Amino acid sequence: MGKLVAISDLHVRYEENRHIVERLRPDEDDDWLLVAGDVGEMFEDIEWALRLLSGRFAKVVWVPGNHELWTPPDDPVTLKGEARYRRLVEMCRGLGVVTPEDPFPVFEGAGGPAVIAPLFLLYDYTFRPPGTFTKAQALDVAEAAGVVCTDEFLLKPEPYAGAEDWCRARLAFTEARLRNELPSGVPVVMVNHWPMVREPTRVLRYPEFALWCGTEATEDWPRRFGAAAVVYGHLHIPRLIHHDGVPHQEVSLGYPREWQPRAQAPGRLVPVLPSEAVAGR
Repeated sequence: MGKLVAISDLHVRYEENRHIVERLRPDEDDDWLLVAGDVGEMFEDIEWALRLLSGRFAKVVWVPGNHELWTPPDDPVTLKGEARYRRLVEMCRGLGVVTPEDPFPVFEGAGGPAVIAPLFLLYDYTFRPPGTFTKAQALDVAEAAGVVCTDEFLLKPEPYAGAEDWCRARLAFTEARLRNELPSGVPVVMVNHWPMVREPTRVLRYPEFALWCGTEATEDWPRRFGAAAVVYGHLHIPRLIHHDGVPHQEVSLGYPREWQPRAQAPGRLVPVLPSEAVAGR
């Protein structure tokens, strides 16, 4: 019986990361793989990785991270914002990869059945430093601390005025889908690049970076929509926490410089179900 496994933040522009992706394989032919964003920045790199993985796993489910949404100056694909995202979705569909725009698939393997809900939600600057009450105040504090996310330069949110406006649109679209399209009584596995709740950001070395890490609007979503598990990346701090009784699993590979302090070898696929296996990790 196939397993549901996950990984994120592959960052395949690094040669070491690319070699790890080349070695990723399922244990069984019917294993499903959740890819929780930040495969890469260059369109051709993202396509290369997802093509490779979709040819090995029974099903691959992908959500975008902030790096996929960047418009690097040297990328031949010059699309920005929503247009870039839509092009990525089109590419994924050509590979048979499930995206946040597609019907929610149901995983019937070990620990299932479970509805897989790939989400694209972005962030809205509501994970603010203490004592700040607006985006402008929060950005001033972050800049004074020397913390400014590269998104501010390379993530072009067109046609939206800012990432927070794009986030609001994604929240409305996604909440409606979860409310109307989830089958009754079936557990849900939510997959989003950014954390669904603020709690995982409490351990950031630079707490100001939380500004670019999610939105307070999804705090109650895992409980409200019956999540059996939440899978996310972005923080490059692989670990399992429980919040409101729901396991939240950070599954990032991250950058080569981040691997040395870790006890386990990089590039392991993280089991998501059954929930007993997740809780025991």
